[in-house]
Amino acid sequence: MKKSATVAIYDTTLRDGNQALGVSLSLRDKLRITEKLDELGMHYIEGGWPNPTSTVDIDYYREVKSLRLHARVAAFGSTRRPGVKADKDLFLPQLCRAGVPVATIFGKSWTLHVEKVIQTSLEENCAMIADSVAYLKRRLDEVIYDAEHFFDGYKADPEYALRTLEAAAEGGADCIVLCDTNGGMLPDEFLTIFNEVKERIGVPLGVHMHNDTGCAEANSCLGAIAGAVQVQGTINGLGERCGNANLCTIIPNLQLKRGFRILSDHQLSLLTSASVFITELANVTPNYRLPYVGEAAFSHKAGAHADGVRKVRQSFEHIAPETVGNSRSFIVSDQAGASTILEKLSDIQPDLDKKDPLVKKLLHTIKNLEGEGYQFEAADGSFEIIAREVLGQFREPFSVKGFRVIEEKRENGCVFSEATIKIQEDELFEHTAAEGDGPVNALDNALRKALVKLYPSLGSVKLDDFKVRVLDGRDGTESKVRVLIESSDGESRWGTIGVSTNIIEASWKALIDSMKYKLMKETLTGSSKKRKRKRPSPRSV
Repeated sequence: MKKSATVAIYDTTLRDGNQALGVSLSLRDKLRITEKLDELGMHYIEGGWPNPTSTVDIDYYREVKSLRLHARVAAFGSTRRPGVKADKDLFLPQLCRAGVPVATIFGKSWTLHVEKVIQTSLEENCAMIADSVAYLKRRLDEVIYDAEHFFDGYKADPEYALRTLEAAAEGGADCIVLCDTNGGMLPDEFLTIFNEVKERIGVPLGVHMHNDTGCAEANSCLGAIAGAVQVQGTINGLGERCGNANLCTIIPNLQLKRGFRILSDHQLSLLTSASVFITELANVTPNYRLPYVGEAAFSHKAGAHADGVRKVRQSFEHIAPETVGNSRSFIVSDQAGASTILEKLSDIQPDLDKKDPLVKKLLHTIKNLEGEGYQFEAADGSFEIIAREVLGQFREPFSVKGFRVIEEKRENGCVFSEATIKIQEDELFEHTAAEGDGPVNALDNALRKALVKLYPSLGSVKLDDFKVRVLDGRDGTESKVRVLIESSDGESRWGTIGVSTNIIEASWKALIDSMKYKLMKETLTGSSKKRKRKRPSPRSV
C-alpha cells in the first residue's frame, strides 16, 4: 500500500456536473453546495464559467466571496480566440474579474478539433494556449490548464498533443490536466499514455476523466497512483452523457485502499450525507447502488450474507460503512444509525448519550419517516423540529384545522388559484383566504396571511427555493412526491420537507415546517413576540 501520498481533489460539480441531463442548479443551490463541498474538504471548487451570457455564474463569483471557505475557488474558461490578443478576448478578462485566486482554462490537444472545429492552424492553437496561460498567470495566483480531448489527440498525433502541453508549460501553467473528454479510454491504454506524458512534461499533471466506458473512476485512481497531483471529478459522477469521474468513489478508494491522505477521518465520514445533499439539491433520482455512498452499498438480505456479516463484519463488507458515513440497511436495533443521529443532535443537545431512550425514540421516528420517502440531509429545519419535539424542547405553537384549494380555468385562458385555511392558536382562530400563482403559492400566501396576524416576525420569512421529486414513477399520478423547500429570514436559511401522494399536501407539510422552524428558533432564543389580541370568536374571511 502506498503510504502518506497526497493528491488534490478538484470538484467541478457546479460546472461540469451542472451540464448533466436534467440538472439545472440555481444560484442558491450553487452557494449551498459550495458550503457543503468546503465542509467535506474539497481542495478546489470550480464555480462555473463567468461569461456575460451566464448571469448565474457571474452572480455566483460575486456572492461566493462572502462565504468563509478553506477551499480554493476556481473560475473556468477557455483559451483566447484565434487571431485575438489575450487582453482583447471576450472571455479571458472575465476570469480575472471573477475575483477568485484560480483560473482553469481548456484548450485543444487534438488536431481534429484544431483544424475542423475551431478552424485554425496548429501553430496558432499552440500560441493561443501559451498566450492565454501567460495572460492569466500574470494576474492570478494559480492557473490550471485542462488539455481537452488529450487522449484522443495523443492517439491521433502524439507529438502535436505533447506540443500543446509544452505551450501551456511555457505560459507558466501550475498544473496541466489530461482530459479524457470523450470518456473512451480503457485503464491499460490510459496508464500507458499517462506515463509517457510524465516522462516528457515537467509540470505537475492532473487527470479529468469522463465515464463513457465505465472506467472514469478506475482511470482517475490509476492516474493518482502513477503520480497525478490533481484529480478532477464531481459528486455522484454528475456530468454530460454518462457523467464525470465520481469523487465519492475516487476519494475513499485512494484514501482507504492506497493510503492517500486526502480528507480527515471526520470529513470522510461526511461523504454519504454530502452525496445525498447534492442529489436532493440537484433534484435528480438517487443512484442507490453507488459504491460507498449508495443506500444499497452496505445492504444485506436475509441468508448467508446477512448471517456472515453479523458474525464477522468484513466477511461481506470491504470497509466499515460508518467510515464514509453510511450504514447497514438490515440492522433494526437501536444501534443502527445512532451515531449519525447523535452527530446531528450535537448542536441541539451535545451531552445526549446514544443509550438515552429519547435517542431510540428519535431514531425510530426518523427511520419510519425515511421509509415513507423522507430525506433530511437537505431538510435541516424539519429534522430539528422533529428532534426538539421528541426531546421535549418544542411544542407545536398552532394547529391547522383544515385547508381548501380551488383551481378554476376561466374563459380568458387564465387559471385562477385560491386557498383558504383555518389556523388555531390556543383559543384564537384565523380563517383566511388568498390567491396565488398556482395552488402551492396560494396556500403559501394564505398561510402567511393568517400566521402573521398571530406572529408578526413571520413576515420576514421568504421562500427561496422549491423542488419536487417523484419518488417512484411506476404508480403514475398516484406516485409519492417529495417536496423540498428552502426558506430564509434575511439572517439564516433552513430546509424543510414534505412527502405525500398528494403534491398539495406534501407542499403544505414543507410550508408548515418552514414557519414552525422560525417560531421554534425564536422561542429557544427568547426573541418570540406574539401580537396581543382580544380573543375573537371564530371568524370567516
